[in-house]
Amino acid sequence: MTSIPAKESNFLGQNPHIGELTANETGFDSKHPPQQDLIDTCVHCGFCLSTCPSYRVIGKEMDSPRGRIYMMDAINKGEADLQPATSQHFDSCLGCLACVTTCPSGVEYDKLIAATRPQVERNVPRSLGDRLLRSLIFNLFPYPNRLRPLLYPLLVYQKSGLRQVVRSTGLLNRVFPRLGAMEAILPEIDHKSLQRDFPTLIPAQGQKRYRVGMILGCVQRLFFDPVNAATARVLTANGCELVIPKTQGCCGALPAHQGQESQAQAIARQMIDSFEGSDIDYIVINAAGCGHTLKEYGHILQDDPNYRDKAREFASRVRDVNEFLIDVGVTTPLHPLRDGELAIAYQDACHLIHGQKISAQPRQLLRQIPHVSLRESQDAALCCGSAGVYNMLQPQVADELGQLKVENLSQTGADIIVSANPGCSLQIQKHLQLQGRQTPLYHPMQLLDYAIRGERLPSP
Repeated sequence: MTSIPAKESNFLGQNPHIGELTANETGFDSKHPPQQDLIDTCVHCGFCLSTCPSYRVIGKEMDSPRGRIYMMDAINKGEADLQPATSQHFDSCLGCLACVTTCPSGVEYDKLIAATRPQVERNVPRSLGDRLLRSLIFNLFPYPNRLRPLLYPLLVYQKSGLRQVVRSTGLLNRVFPRLGAMEAILPEIDHKSLQRDFPTLIPAQGQKRYRVGMILGCVQRLFFDPVNAATARVLTANGCELVIPKTQGCCGALPAHQGQESQAQAIARQMIDSFEGSDIDYIVINAAGCGHTLKEYGHILQDDPNYRDKAREFASRVRDVNEFLIDVGVTTPLHPLRDGELAIAYQDACHLIHGQKISAQPRQLLRQIPHVSLRESQDAALCCGSAGVYNMLQPQVADELGQLKVENLSQTGADIIVSANPGCSLQIQKHLQLQGRQTPLYHPMQLLDYAIRGERLPSP
């Protein structure tokens, strides 16, 4: 397609409300604004609309990739302000990147929204409530050592029956809907998981094929410790010696996806330092959103002369665990997970399928398990509404998407659901419970772990 500037196309005629943008007083600052050449790539064809989850729920042009790109163009050219009236439409973007996959013109919307979010954070004032919630999220969730002590009272909250009382009244959702959204995705807390301490070196079983760095994550290590344990067993069973530095922390995905630029950079530096000198072949991650961010370290630290090259080298070694196992091969025998066929509905995490272009590999791994069959859901590539912390910041839109996702997965009639991202798993589990569905949910590594060990899946 030939690029046509927005003002020379029929886009404004079809969407006259967008012409109401006001003259500029406050625009993007000079630090990496959205690039005009990338903006001009958009021909406003509208192919992105059908795949955009925020547009599907909200139904407004400004809450679509096409509308947001038009706003970026107007702000760049001094025809609109960067202010709450415009930034709310950037905030409504889930960052799922489905539009990047769909766009026939190759518009790099991922780069555009990644450049816009830090601009919003630097230049647009937020309400007191929004500032307090964001401060809570970004000063707590990316830091496992801060979050861990708070999980013990939450464990008491769950086991004492207080949770049932709070949820039955619905008071939290009515008075503090965002806190209610945070409470609703809280998984069952296991005190054993809170106390697990992985050794810094785990030897390979049998002949060592690779020396691999393993990232534990922040949310993953506290709420999905069994997934990390299963991942370690699968990797070592397939000839990988694991290096797990004690100093590693969050990958930086949560702040990076919300424009918290300085925090994401500091976290990225710590992660790079943690693995420096470890003499590893690859760095493996089992969480889709984390993997996408780790592969973007070269971009995140592009302005840091001390870390720019280190970041690019680090990112070049990063592999999603599904991607890695398909590349190097599963060498250990796999056993059936139950008698008869096991029907699986695999959930595509957005930052895996759209961000990292990984979709076939998890399915290929699952099909290697005897008697497994895969069932594809309707709208399989549509975001579930988790999107990092989006389901806490924009709970209404997220809930509608989560409900639709679970309905589509359930319509497959699959025995289990498989998800390769902790945020997706929390969101799906929440809506399975809300809909009264008992379908078990697993990470691909948990199923491979069972198959390697010859154990059957627990009864539902």
